[in-house]
Amino acid sequence: MKNIMGMIYTGERDHQLRDLTTERAVAAVPVGARYRLIDFVLSSMVGSGMRNVGVIAQRNYNSLMDHLGSGKEWDLHGKRSGLVILPPFLTQDNVGVYAGFLDALRSNLHYLRRSKERYVVISDTHMLYTARFDDFVAAHEASGADITLMYTRDKGVRRNGAGRYIQVEEDGKVTGLEIDPSIPRMPYTYMECFCVRRELLINLVDTAVSRGQYHLTRDLLMNGIYQGTLDVRGFENTGKVWHIDSVQAYFECSMDLLKDDVRADVFPDDRPVLTKLKDEMPTKYVKGCQVKNSLIADGCIVEGTVENSILFRGVHVEKGAVVKNSIIMQDGLIQKGAELQHCILDKQATVREGQAVIGPRSYPVVIAKDQIV
Repeated sequence: MKNIMGMIYTGERDHQLRDLTTERAVAAVPVGARYRLIDFVLSSMVGSGMRNVGVIAQRNYNSLMDHLGSGKEWDLHGKRSGLVILPPFLTQDNVGVYAGFLDALRSNLHYLRRSKERYVVISDTHMLYTARFDDFVAAHEASGADITLMYTRDKGVRRNGAGRYIQVEEDGKVTGLEIDPSIPRMPYTYMECFCVRRELLINLVDTAVSRGQYHLTRDLLMNGIYQGTLDVRGFENTGKVWHIDSVQAYFECSMDLLKDDVRADVFPDDRPVLTKLKDEMPTKYVKGCQVKNSLIADGCIVEGTVENSILFRGVHVEKGAVVKNSIIMQDGLIQKGAELQHCILDKQATVREGQAVIGPRSYPVVIAKDQIV
């Protein structure tokens, strides 16, 4: 895997998660009591042997940069390679906001050119999954393809009017691609993760942008498939995949993580999901509290009742408070006698004494960061 580098794009579609992405990129959205969305794809890259990973940021990337730091937790803080954060910058041609994925890659061609690896794996961050990228790259190299797309058969990620879907023949060749169809007709969901030879990618990006093309899937991949100018193959990811494109999708993904079989698939023993470390005291369970089927991070104090919920670091559930089917992010406070059901509380939110916030499972209530209810 010394010949493989990774790139992660964190820039688009952050509006779909509403209050959860007002001040953060999608890649930095907290999930699973102590992780961020980017942790899963980044850990998969590191677990597959990659030691040179670039993260292309666009908007609201302060919390993302704080989370990633020097890359120490992922062992990506070496002198010659490691984690490289690529925030947008102002030039005569670039106004600081990328027109699309191709434009983002064009603005960071200097990073691609100075890298030495033969292949590059590029992934978006609005899908949560783990992958064995070493198998992915081996399949790409063996096929001799120009580009190999990762796809899933999981029907749970299909959306009417949204998503990218592909047709894959028995020999692995991709013969069809559709973008945001009203009703998806092609059988597999493209996960917006692909493998390509680094020098070929540089040429493709430079050529496409010089022609006024900025959308990677629509302009580069679709033209290459239908005009026959690129040999595009597919590679199936057989693990569980979630498309985090709405508050509802985020909530359902979080609730799925409470299931033992799902956690076993997402957190394989041989390839752990890594994240930023914080030195916290163990969670304190006060006598008389009740906790059932929940993920609770370090530093919490639980005096009340918590069922089927996820509590991030530093959450305090006071005596008599009831939290069910909810997600409470870092340093949340649920005061005495309060009741929560089907809620998502962002960081440092407070629910006052005796208040009840109850939403339907199909449309959970979101309380923004630092808000008091």
